[in-house]
Amino acid sequence: MNRYFKKKFIIPTVAAGLLFVGTSFKEDFFEIAKQIEIFTTLFKAVNTNYVDETNPGDLMDKAIKSMLGSLDPYTVYFNEQDVVNFKINNTGEYTGIGAMIARKKDRLIVREPYKNYPADKAGLKAGDEIIQIGDVLIADFKDDASQLLKGTKNTKIAIKYLRQGKTYTTELVLDEVDIKSVPFYGKIDEKTGYIVLAHFSRKASAEVKDALEKLKADGAKQIVLDLRGNPGGLLNEAIDICNLFVPKNEVIVTTKSRIEKHNNTYKTTKEPIDTEIPLAILVNGRSASASEIVSGALQDLDRAVILGSRSFGKGLVQRSVDLTYGTQLKVTISRYYTPSGRCIQALDYAHKDKNGVAQKTDAKNFNAFKTRKGRTVYDGGGVLPDIELEEAKMSPITSALLKNDGIFDYATTYYYKNQNLGDKIPVVTDADYSAFKQYLKTNKISFDTETEVALKNTLAAAKTEKIDETIAPEYQQLLAALERSENTLLDKNQKEIRGLIQEELIKRYQYQEGLYQFYIKNNSEIKRAVSVLNNQTEYKTILKM
Repeated sequence: MNRYFKKKFIIPTVAAGLLFVGTSFKEDFFEIAKQIEIFTTLFKAVNTNYVDETNPGDLMDKAIKSMLGSLDPYTVYFNEQDVVNFKINNTGEYTGIGAMIARKKDRLIVREPYKNYPADKAGLKAGDEIIQIGDVLIADFKDDASQLLKGTKNTKIAIKYLRQGKTYTTELVLDEVDIKSVPFYGKIDEKTGYIVLAHFSRKASAEVKDALEKLKADGAKQIVLDLRGNPGGLLNEAIDICNLFVPKNEVIVTTKSRIEKHNNTYKTTKEPIDTEIPLAILVNGRSASASEIVSGALQDLDRAVILGSRSFGKGLVQRSVDLTYGTQLKVTISRYYTPSGRCIQALDYAHKDKNGVAQKTDAKNFNAFKTRKGRTVYDGGGVLPDIELEEAKMSPITSALLKNDGIFDYATTYYYKNQNLGDKIPVVTDADYSAFKQYLKTNKISFDTETEVALKNTLAAAKTEKIDETIAPEYQQLLAALERSENTLLDKNQKEIRGLIQEELIKRYQYQEGLYQFYIKNNSEIKRAVSVLNNQTEYKTILKM
């Protein structure tokens, strides 16, 4: 069958399916039909008449992404493989190598191998750069190369990787991988239990429930629930986790939309585990979505003291819609509201600035709400803790170091220079921090701050206009001043950065478990949470008990 005939047949068929989605579109029926007909004829005309051979799939992919890009970043199109990955993220179960990996140019970087899973057993370490999988060179493979590391259980995969400039080979044997929503729980002291909730997969509430019951059986009289860095996940799991601490039939979250069927009120449906045990919850700027439902609801119900820094502010609800050929659309359908009526969404994607960037609500425009016992709380995006902790906030220079892998790459270099530490907790000395700063300079690691990007863009424009030689001396002076400023910021935020270096190093030597063991003894935010729980006068005063 001619490919043009295929397009002519498939596009109207898909369009017809879209036209009859539901009654909510009746008022727009003609306009939708009109625009789809225009697009169908345009798509056919381009593919039929364009001077060079076109790739209809690529054109359609770009068209879809451009259309959705004008909305919010959570409304996305999933191809068939994306659908598989999405299901893995929601279940926490898959067959693979058991490691966090990321693509960086023409290599796959091992970010973190999980203990006793295939990557770890094969000897892979954080910082290893996979350059070949089987017969496939990663540099030549433009699709999602991580898919080459998936398959059925016991599949053997030969890989070639770089480590500190040398090439090595190993063999991975794929196995079942179960990513825990609760990667760690334990006792901080004789009466304080600690639960880390990393994400909200389908087992999240069951794992939190199991941890809570075991900690109580072991003598825990109060609980610290750590949601820092938790990006969220399944809504029903957030509700069930709240249900562990509040009675049946409590409103946890409502969703509101222009479409009536998406307006819902979600309540707890089960008998709780413990409605009295003192509870402190830790959040930060990377706690989002379901994390904000749990922390926001338990704050509004005066059930927990929230500590840390304002959460991310992701209050948009998505639903997956099955499309043709095994693809899906994840589309934003409504907004979340906490029991007090607060919307936790921070950015307004319906109103963007001239650069297409959605802006946060100005603090002077925040609205006040009341918790069940009359405490004043505010919207404006995210959950503002009852106790704000400066150490929970991240400076721009530190964010840049995480984004550009300055800390990660230095930790890799440090690890191979200090392999004799064994089980000792690495301590970042003054000499180490000086070496870190020198490492950034030697490797010319860019911070890409707004000022630095603007300066580089100015030079690029000057080169285009052929005036770069004229401004070169001034440019170099500004660049040198900027570098001095960045060096000053490295010194000013040394404590924060050294802490993150140490945490990255602990994972290199003792895996994730070692990091959490370190946290319960040394982390200042956890110590403050325990302090509040231990001081029942302060705890009850905050919650107006």
